[in-house]
Amino acid sequence: METQEWLSSGVGQVAEMMGLAAITAPKAKGENFVAVKILQGSIVQDLAQAMTAYGERSQKANFDRDARNVADSQAVVLIGLEKPNTAGLNCGACGYPTCDELLDQPPYQGEFIGPMCAFRILDLGIALGSAVKTASLFNVDNRIMYRIGAAARQMGLVDWHFVMGVPLSVSGKSIFFDR
Repeated sequence: METQEWLSSGVGQVAEMMGLAAITAPKAKGENFVAVKILQGSIVQDLAQAMTAYGERSQKANFDRDARNVADSQAVVLIGLEKPNTAGLNCGACGYPTCDELLDQPPYQGEFIGPMCAFRILDLGIALGSAVKTASLFNVDNRIMYRIGAAARQMGLVDWHFVMGVPLSVSGKSIFFDR
C-alpha cells in the first residue's frame, strides 16, 4: 500500500471514531440532536474553494486562511445540531423565559439557524470536545473551525441548524499553527 493510500485510510478511520465519540458524548436529558458527516477526497477541495469564495462575498476575515488549512487536510469532520428541540427546562439561558417562548420565535437564518436552546449548544460543545480528544489520542492534528460550518451550510453539504468543522491533517508539523 502506498503512503498516500494508508494515510488516507488511517485518517478516515480516525474520522469515523471521532463521529462515534461525538454521537456517544453525554447530552442534556439523554436526547441526541448531534449529527456527523465525514468528508474526504475531492469534496474537501471543493469545501476549501467555497470557504474562500464565501469569505470574499461576505467580506469576513480569515475564511481564506482557514480554507488553506482545509485544502491541506486529508479529511474534514462536520459535527452539528440537526433540528434541535429545547431541553424543556425553562431555564432562560437562551434569552427567553420559557422554552415555549423560544419555540415561538421565527427562525433567524444567517450562517446558522437560531435562536437555539443553550443546552443543545452545550451538547454540541461536548460532542466536539469528545471528537477532537479522539483525534488527539491518535496523534492526528486537528482544529475546530466555525468557518467550515458556515461554508458547508452555504454549499448545501448539510442543512443542520448549527455546524462546526474539524479538519484533520497528518504531516511532520501541525498545519493549524503558525498560520
